[in-house]
Amino acid sequence: MVWNWMIALYLFLAGMGAGAFVLSGIAGMAKKPCPKVKTIGFIAGPVCVAVGTLLLVVDAHAGLMNPLRFFYLVSNLGSVMAWGVIILALFIVVAAIDAIIMIVKKSTPRALDIIGMILAVCVAAYTGVLLGDASVAFPLWHPIILPVLFLVSAASTGFALVLVIAHGKAHDEIANIDFTVKSGMVLPVLEALLVIALLGTVAITGGSAAAAAKASVANLLTGGYALAFWVLFVIVGLVFPFVQALHKSMQEKKSLMQQPGLTIAGEVGVLIGGFMLRYLIVMAAIPVALG
Repeated sequence: MVWNWMIALYLFLAGMGAGAFVLSGIAGMAKKPCPKVKTIGFIAGPVCVAVGTLLLVVDAHAGLMNPLRFFYLVSNLGSVMAWGVIILALFIVVAAIDAIIMIVKKSTPRALDIIGMILAVCVAAYTGVLLGDASVAFPLWHPIILPVLFLVSAASTGFALVLVIAHGKAHDEIANIDFTVKSGMVLPVLEALLVIALLGTVAITGGSAAAAAKASVANLLTGGYALAFWVLFVIVGLVFPFVQALHKSMQEKKSLMQQPGLTIAGEVGVLIGGFMLRYLIVMAAIPVALG
């Protein structure tokens, strides 16, 4: 498989869709009803994951051009990708059923919601596992830290997607999911700590992978991808949304009028940072030289 921007977009869409579904599931279980928010995530979640999965199929150089090859690929249960596609398919089916029930009946079985949320978490983590499976060749793709990092980022981007849409379609329900204010402050910090842990761990890699590991980290911090890393990921994707969430929290405590434009800008920043995280990790990774 060729790792490129298409894989980065798949990783972003799959994680964002999974996070959106989880937020909507939580909103549906909140003390105050949030049917509009729940519907938004239950529709956006499986759609994003389905589009991302289509990109994965296309990038596997199979799909409609060579469906038999893709069948052999996913039927190999010893392959991480095979299990990933199975998880993706199960989530899309369960989430689609949940969405249809939600649209028709305005409520869904809690058991089905929970199953969908569990599968969504698996989808979000798998986006990191997919890269981590190639960590021997690409030291930057750490098999333990990366799945956790992508899981946290999936929560951030999924929540952001739902909130951006909700500001236009369900503004009256946003106050009922007030935990998103705290998550808006906690998740960027946690994501930053995980990135530091990832780069620090990779930087001290020894053996034959040491050169590729150090080059990958340098690529991000001071090399060709440094500007995108520091500006689009760190400042736009982490710092700006954190400041906006902190400001929003202070406004609520002082009972001041919200500024929806700035709030939406913060959520858009999260989405930009979420994509850049995956793009940079995919593109900046240097392979181990074969001796």
